[in-house]
Amino acid sequence: MTIQKTRNETALTIALSGRLDTVTAPELEAVLKDALADVSELTFDFEKLDYISSAGLRVLLSAQKTMNRQGTMKVIHVNEMILEIFEVTGFSDILTIE
Repeated sequence: MTIQKTRNETALTIALSGRLDTVTAPELEAVLKDALADVSELTFDFEKLDYISSAGLRVLLSAQKTMNRQGTMKVIHVNEMILEIFEVTGFSDILTIE
């Protein structure tokens, strides 16, 4: 998985490509831990994300809880397979998906 961060003042976009799974989720978690301190708008771009596992969902949930306290979070460019995972797990009710 590759992680590309784009920062614009207090807005952060994180574009992911590849697989967000048990192996790569800790890497994303570490990036978020360092990056979210003064962010008020977090966007995940999943245009090139192929797969997300429960470990990846856990990282998203943690980010959502953080952003509920300090701003907003949305997920954009979600493909059909990942959208189906969000729907089955109930994440489509928790996350803002555009």
